[in-house]
Amino acid sequence: MNILRTKPINADVQKDSGLKRCLSALDLTILGIGAIIGAGIFVLTGVAAATHAGPAIMVSFVIAGFACAFAALSYAELAAMIGGCGSAYGYSYAGFGEILAWIIGWDLILEYSVATSAVAIGWSSYVNNALKAMGIQLPIELVHSPVEGGLINLPAAGIILFLAILLALGVHHSARFNTVMVVIKLLAISIFIGVGASHIDVANWQPFAPFGWPGIASGAAIIFFAYIGFDAVSTAAEEAKNPRRDLPIGILGSLIVCTLIYMAVAAILTGIVPYQSLNSPSPVADALLRLGHRWAAGFVAAGAIAGLTTVMLVLYYGLTRIILSISRDGLLPLAFSRVNSHTQTPVRLILASGLCMSMIAGFTPIGDVAELVNIGTLAAFVTVCAGVLMLRYTRPDLHRPFKTPLMPFIPLLGILFCLYLMASLPFITWIRFAIWLAFGIIVYFAYSYRHSELQPKR
Repeated sequence: MNILRTKPINADVQKDSGLKRCLSALDLTILGIGAIIGAGIFVLTGVAAATHAGPAIMVSFVIAGFACAFAALSYAELAAMIGGCGSAYGYSYAGFGEILAWIIGWDLILEYSVATSAVAIGWSSYVNNALKAMGIQLPIELVHSPVEGGLINLPAAGIILFLAILLALGVHHSARFNTVMVVIKLLAISIFIGVGASHIDVANWQPFAPFGWPGIASGAAIIFFAYIGFDAVSTAAEEAKNPRRDLPIGILGSLIVCTLIYMAVAAILTGIVPYQSLNSPSPVADALLRLGHRWAAGFVAAGAIAGLTTVMLVLYYGLTRIILSISRDGLLPLAFSRVNSHTQTPVRLILASGLCMSMIAGFTPIGDVAELVNIGTLAAFVTVCAGVLMLRYTRPDLHRPFKTPLMPFIPLLGILFCLYLMASLPFITWIRFAIWLAFGIIVYFAYSYRHSELQPKR
């Protein structure tokens, strides 16, 4: 069995795939900001600070940012050179072979689908708080999962179904909607920084690292969830106007902007209230309410709703493009690769995946779904960094519009940082990840290997 067969690298990343090329470098940068700024600031910052890092969460963001920077430079090289909408899956197929590509693709499906569902749960919490502020009280049975004493988290399930319709209409409409939402959430973050900066009490930063270095490292591993947006940018290769130039700009530009914003918000958030009080699905708005700034809390809540909406939109978009790529290679049913001629989007795939994710969001608590995303993200980043190293030495002849600097140190540092963060994750997360991968191996040998486009035809 030739499970290490590789897919030929298609140097022409402008190849027509049926998808509409309409995204500029600015669109891709905003796409990345749309995915990166959201869950990290509005949801996970509080949880990671309260239970892992304390005020040193700002250091955790620096560590996670460095790991992402090394991986992002590797992503930029492969995205510009190989292209395709499969992201790390496609790069692995070209560099390492089919079996590893399938494992990474299976991993990415978990990463994006669970991440979208986790953000939807946080979005629901902010919406519920906003409705309460307006005097509207939703029944508890409709805002909590069965595990939390309710029937279904209806807002969480509903927003995913709404985004399914939006994505099905076309990527151009989705990009315009994303831009509007990004502007709203950046305004909300600016208000939080402006109001919160005047209320910082340095006493709240003491002790700075109550859980020590292990807490800082585990905090970095948890908030790494927030950085997967630049990975989603790479899935837009087949809808970018000039992917060789625009993809590196979108990936690196969005990462730099978002890391600086994350550090500023983390510093202010832990400075205005004790870190112990931040274990909430909506920590930023709650912190402003404790200070008595109801108007600011209301605007931040609106910005959080917009911000989390863009995160879900981009992650959902990335998920469908990855499954589309895997399906075109025959490793998943070809029905998922069909593109609607009118909307130029994979409508069937969008609706099917949206239904599955809405079920996860409606019936699962956020704590069980957030941590599982991180290990999958880190595993994908390790593969991408290793892929850059391998292809530099096995295929030095390939045209590289963007080259990762300081070879081989940048990819090696990316691998080491990501492996370190993976080791900082809870053991139960590793067990769940192993179960998912084991199931994926079964699917590969039962279906994917025999239906692969690289399988010799009889």
